[in-house]
Amino acid sequence: MKFTAAAAVLASCVPSLASALVGNYWWFDESPSDGLNDITFPFNIANAPHKRGFYFAQQFDFDNVKNGSYTGLQPRPDSNGKSVIRAVFSSFEGGTTTAHPNCHYGADNGPGASCAVEINGDYSHTYNLVTENIGGTAWRGTLVDTVTGTSTVIGEWTLPQGSGKILVDAQSGFVEYFIWNGQPSHTCKSLPFTEATFYNPTSKTPGASGGEVAMVHEYGDCIGRAGYSLTEVPGGYDIKVGF
Repeated sequence: MKFTAAAAVLASCVPSLASALVGNYWWFDESPSDGLNDITFPFNIANAPHKRGFYFAQQFDFDNVKNGSYTGLQPRPDSNGKSVIRAVFSSFEGGTTTAHPNCHYGADNGPGASCAVEINGDYSHTYNLVTENIGGTAWRGTLVDTVTGTSTVIGEWTLPQGSGKILVDAQSGFVEYFIWNGQPSHTCKSLPFTEATFYNPTSKTPGASGGEVAMVHEYGDCIGRAGYSLTEVPGGYDIKVGF
């Protein structure tokens, strides 16, 4: 199991305690010593309300890179009678560059680059968030509908020279309600209901196997007061929060 004492502390780019709700860790039982060329994080948000506010994400670090990255899904209100899903792909590393039209410089008011795309997607489908190397220190984020096979590029960015592959030790993910950012006086019982399934990560990198999501837990300032429940399902965990 690729897990170290560092997992006792969440990575630096997790949500603030005000908006944080649920965290998880992930790892691979076996992986190349120099890291991964790609990683896929599957999510299902079938029972998430079609409203803005929640972010379901997994984080990942790169070798020789100080700050982390993340990718995930955000529900959105329906538009013209069709459901909308937003996918995000972000780097928090200073010196990250991008020329992709879906991307802009900066991530959560800090350095790096962030990319996003919205699709008319079926919430009942499971979606893969794929991060893959496209040459040198350049990486692409892609959203894949596992039912239809439709693939949509979220964006592309290039890390600073000297950065390496995706690391697999002590990595984490989260559920946050970002509407609460900057609102420390929020009431926990006002949290809207949502649900999402985080499935085990996979990779096509030779030597990588046994991807696992584990140690799902509440955190933030609403522990025990956010309607949290957790159910283990085949290949992952179903998470519920809110009222």
